[in-house]
Formats: sequence, structure tokens, C-alpha cells
Amino acid sequence: MMHNVSHVRLFFLSGLSETMNNRVALFSLTLLCYCFIVLVNVALIVTIILDKNMHEPMYILLCAFCMNGLYGTTGFYPKILWDLLSPVHVISYTGCLVQTLVIYSFACSDLYILSVMAYDRYVAICRPLVYHSIMSKQRLLLLVCFSLLTSFCITMMNIILTSRLKLCSPYIDRLYCMNWIIVKLACFPADTIVNNIVAYITIIIFVFHGFFIFSSYVYVIKTCVNSLENRAKFMQTCVPHLTSLLIFLVTILSDIMHIRYGSTNLPQALDNFIAIEFLVIPPIMNPLIYGFKLTKIRNRILGGFTFKMKLLR
Repeated sequence: MMHNVSHVRLFFLSGLSETMNNRVALFSLTLLCYCFIVLVNVALIVTIILDKNMHEPMYILLCAFCMNGLYGTTGFYPKILWDLLSPVHVISYTGCLVQTLVIYSFACSDLYILSVMAYDRYVAICRPLVYHSIMSKQRLLLLVCFSLLTSFCITMMNIILTSRLKLCSPYIDRLYCMNWIIVKLACFPADTIVNNIVAYITIIIFVFHGFFIFSSYVYVIKTCVNSLENRAKFMQTCVPHLTSLLIFLVTILSDIMHIRYGSTNLPQALDNFIAIEFLVIPPIMNPLIYGFKLTKIRNRILGGFTFKMKLLR
């Protein structure tokens, strides 16, 4: 392989090679999906921003959650829509690293925000008397900024380490760029040792966040067992969060397990679905789950639709 060492300027994405006969239908479906993601997330964000009664930690975190969903999907959908209309599926070296940065930092930020949400629910239910002093707007802003910046920096560190590698192939067997796939293209496996170490440290950090969320809800459930009021609060505010967490974990872990240990003989359509499910299911389901479950948001949105219908009459 050493004689093939060269600086890769373009990557060829082969994830759509077997589905181009249906590209018009796929383009329409993908565009519809992206428009729906933008619609439901923007609707929730605007509803929370315009309603001063929702300027509370739980709703502000939900707003940040939806904004992060829009950020992550922007790193994937415009490119895949372009590829579905193009006979050649290429992306520049820099563009590939940027796409990896956006998608990975989106996934990291989701987990960080879910951790802050878990802490918020723990304080609200287990320590209600000091909730407003602990979850002040200044502290909340600090937690959100810390979550977003930390996830961005962790992802950036992985991308910088990847950018120093000499690659022997420009072919990526995916719909989009992924850090682990790029690292596997390295000519010299010894050069990837640092990448692997940092990747495992990143995984340990995520596991720690998962343990933190689990611990928070153990305390919350213990507190709710003997209190009817707390049980009602748990069902109203914690169930949507746990549902979002479950969706996130299932979609992310299935993709990670498939990349690392999955079969290479799967049909390309199934392989593509596993690869993009965390970019499709959570951004669609999260706004719907919170919109239908949280009474304030549901009433505000339904009230807006009712008002518009009366105006149209």
C-alpha cells in the first residue's frame, strides 16, 4: 500500500451506488423528511421564544435541543439531496472533515443536553425548594454553552488528529463522511494509535454522561414512589425526556455497533438506514414527543392553529 500514498483531495461516496434507479422517489422522500424536520423544530423553537411563560429551564433546554437538531441535519440533508440529483457523488477533503465535525458534534451535543435535562429534572423533583436558585438563567446559560462548546472541542480534537493522517484511498462506502471510516483509510496503521486512544477517551466521557443520567433518574424515581404529585410531574416532564434518551441511544449505538462489528454483506438499503437513522428519527420524534406531551406547548400550538382557522373563516 505504501506506493499509493498521496494527499487525497476528493472523496467518493458510494452509499448511493445501488439505489440510483429510484433517485427521484428518494429525492422527494428525503426532501419531504428534511422539510418536516425543519418545520416541527422551528415551530417548537418559535413557540418557546415567543411565549414568555415558557422561559423556564426545561423549555429553554428543549429549545437548545431542537436548535441542535437543525444544526446536525443541516450537515447531512443538503449534501445527500445534491447527491441524489448528481451522477457523481464526491465531496472535497475539507468538506468531508467539516461534515464529520458537524454530524459528530451534533450527536455529542445531544447527549450533553440530555444530561443537563436529567439534572434539571432531578433538581425540580428531588430538591424543589432550591430549584430556582440552582437552575437560575445564568447557570442554565452556562451549562448549555459548556455543553455545546465541550462537544464541539472534543469532536474538533478527533478531526484534527484525523487530518494529519496520510490516506491511501479516496473511497468511502457510506452516504456521508465519518471519522472512523476516514481513519481506516490511513496508509500506516501505526499512525492511528493516537486517534484510537482519543476515540476511546471520548467513549469513556460519553459513558460517564450515560451513568450520570441513569443516576439522576434513580434518585428521581425513588423520590416519586411515595408522592402522587411527584409521580404526576414525572409522567408529564420526565417521560418525554426518557423517550428521547432511549431513541438517541438506540439509533446511535446501532450505528456504532454496525460500523465496528456489523456484517459487510447487508443490503445497501439496510446499511444506509442504519447509518442515517440518528439523523432522521430523533430530529423528527423529539419535537413531536415534547409537543404532544408537554401541556403548555401543546395548548400554545393548538391555540395558534385555532386562531388562524378563525381568521381564515
